[in-house]
Amino acid sequence: MATKREPSDELPDDEPCYVISIAARLVGMHQQTLRYYERAGLIQPSRTNGNIRMYSNGDIQRIRTAQRLIDELGVNLAGVDIIIRMNDQIRALQAELDATRKELDRLRGTRLPAVRTEDSGLRTDA
Repeated sequence: MATKREPSDELPDDEPCYVISIAARLVGMHQQTLRYYERAGLIQPSRTNGNIRMYSNGDIQRIRTAQRLIDELGVNLAGVDIIIRMNDQIRALQAELDATRKELDRLRGTRLPAVRTEDSGLRTDA
């Protein structure tokens, strides 16, 4: 078993780039464990036309999260699946909230100059 290594930060999280042997080496697990996690529904690596599993940086992070929950907290696979799905949902909601805040800031920015113009018009007429 090889030591854990860091995946490349240069690729997007969903870009499939590691075959199972490399992914197993990155997370310090046996290839069979990764296959088991896939059968359990914890990960869903992409497949090539030749049906070869390809893991992304996001898959690697998901595996590490599962590994940490199992090893450090004693969570079973069903619990890991629930926790990971909830975490994914929280991230999606956070991204939606961030986008809404950004849009609100944009709208406020376009409205403030109009209000200031009205204010200065009131002051000059008074």
